[in-house]
Amino acid sequence: MRRYAATVARRLKRHYPDATCSLHFRSPLELLVATILSAQCTDERVNQVTPGLFEKYRTAADYARVPQEELEAAIRSTGFFRNKAKNIRACCQTLLQQHGGEVPSRMDALVALPGIGRKSANVVLGTAFGIGVGVVVDTHVTRVSRRLGLTEHKDPEKIERDLMALFPKSQWIDLAHAMVHHGRRICTARKPKCGACPFGDICPRIGVPN
Repeated sequence: MRRYAATVARRLKRHYPDATCSLHFRSPLELLVATILSAQCTDERVNQVTPGLFEKYRTAADYARVPQEELEAAIRSTGFFRNKAKNIRACCQTLLQQHGGEVPSRMDALVALPGIGRKSANVVLGTAFGIGVGVVVDTHVTRVSRRLGLTEHKDPEKIERDLMALFPKSQWIDLAHAMVHHGRRICTARKPKCGACPFGDICPRIGVPN
């Protein structure tokens, strides 16, 4: 299985050499906010909302003191805006109270923030800080890794453990980015383009719709 995983990693790198996070950001705080907004929302939509948001709110203090209703209005188009606004404000209040207004670069500190789970923490650590503590497992990584037979699990944390066991730590950040790109471009949910897939000769196509 490790040999198979190594082949997968080589092909992903060859076909998606410049794969990176598609959320636009200029600082760890902006990525943290964008990650919260991306829940149940496309990155494309988030990237339409964040330029104006980031221009108006630049620090954790700005988000912490903005009225709930004002923030809701600014992010309404991302969906679930009430809960997201609540989480962003609470998250930034915690940053002010416990981290001097700065985004921490530790997994334990990030997952303790309101609205931040392990997936979001991995995104921030890997993309903003270049720290590969784990593998980001979103819907694309879940689908691709299951179809390729890299995991049998559906639970993100169990999938992450399987991927961490199969791939060296140095590949964890880029692996997730490449899998996301592959899931968006080729290994789509409903009509995967298996004829154009770089894994066509080795993929077991587990769960691929007929």
